[in-house]
Amino acid sequence: MLLCMNNLKKINLLNTFSKVSRDIQSRKENKIFNRNLALKFDKEYFDGSRDQGYGGYKYDGRWVPVAHKLIDLFTLKKKSNFLDIGCAKGFLLYDLYKINPLINLYGLDISEYAKNNSPLEISNKIKIGNCKNLDYPNNFFNGVVSINTIHNLEINDCINSIKEIQRVSNGNAFIQVDAYRNDKELSIFKDWMLTAKTFLKPEEWLEVFKKANYTGYYYWTILEVDE
Repeated sequence: MLLCMNNLKKINLLNTFSKVSRDIQSRKENKIFNRNLALKFDKEYFDGSRDQGYGGYKYDGRWVPVAHKLIDLFTLKKKSNFLDIGCAKGFLLYDLYKINPLINLYGLDISEYAKNNSPLEISNKIKIGNCKNLDYPNNFFNGVVSINTIHNLEINDCINSIKEIQRVSNGNAFIQVDAYRNDKELSIFKDWMLTAKTFLKPEEWLEVFKKANYTGYYYWTILEVDE
């Protein structure tokens, strides 16, 4: 489903993902210790216990449908330039590579560990860095995604990152961020989250996007409360 709002376009790219089981109570234990480990974005975050992050981030093919959607969404083809910001171990890049190895793929992540544990076919396409300043020319990319990444920055850096994404993509981009709609969702989010520094209500994120003059696609990650 695609919903347009003042040039912004809402689309759920991850609707093929299975529902994730979360033991909120377990993560609340030793929260400060585990959060400090997670913020290193090292082995503990990707392949440590679930209390410290992914609990083992292994390739399982979940990104294949997303890769096909992105090829259609941004008309990616031979010599198209595509950037995944916060690409982690590069599994989305890997699936894009398998579908069409002629797409020029770029990955950006803060984690040396993730890059070193990415598939060999795309590990050399991943650059270590952050998205506050993207070292690429204006309109360089035919498609850019940033999925659950920019909210790991403080609000001003979030805005700068969105501006940079807009600059290098000319709006051919997709951004997904953490959000909450009510106090219950905020409470469960605070108990669960490890790395997010900026989390807002959907309408507040829309104002941030507008402030950054962003015209691309967007969606939220919302931890819903089980009734």
